[in-house]
Amino acid sequence: MIKILRELLGAIENKKEPTANNVNSNRAGETENDPRSLEVATCALFLEIANSDEHFDEVEREKIVSIMKKTFGLNEKEIEDLMAVTSEEVKKSVSIYEFTDIINQHYNYDEKIKIIENLWRIVLADNELHKYEDYMIRLISTNLHISHRDFIAAKLRVKEEMKKENPD
Repeated sequence: MIKILRELLGAIENKKEPTANNVNSNRAGETENDPRSLEVATCALFLEIANSDEHFDEVEREKIVSIMKKTFGLNEKEIEDLMAVTSEEVKKSVSIYEFTDIINQHYNYDEKIKIIENLWRIVLADNELHKYEDYMIRLISTNLHISHRDFIAAKLRVKEEMKKENPD
């Protein structure tokens, strides 16, 4: 840890941008300035929410793939690779804070609301809300500093959107 801080301070003193060469990798297996760290952090939240009820089904997986395509412009192969890398990072992580912290550093409030909406899309993809999914999405929302009002509004928007997509 001290070595990392010295390297970081050295980079700052030399007016160099911290890179993977002068600062060891941080959370989520990526350097803080690596754009892929946002992809890993976001995917980690998606995988955590999908697994929170101990049942990660194909509908949830397809929803994650769809969201990752739309959000980051990735193709199927890139998403599969990202999910594999992210699964390993989630296993190594101590808590979801590692991932929400990266998101807090890089996303504004409205972008974080979009993440909450996407989490609701994943949770509700199988038309069931398990108590552990509800708990996990509330925890993530709190870590992202989303107000309760906006958290509920996001849930209602997604439910309304789903109703329009599947009117039965």
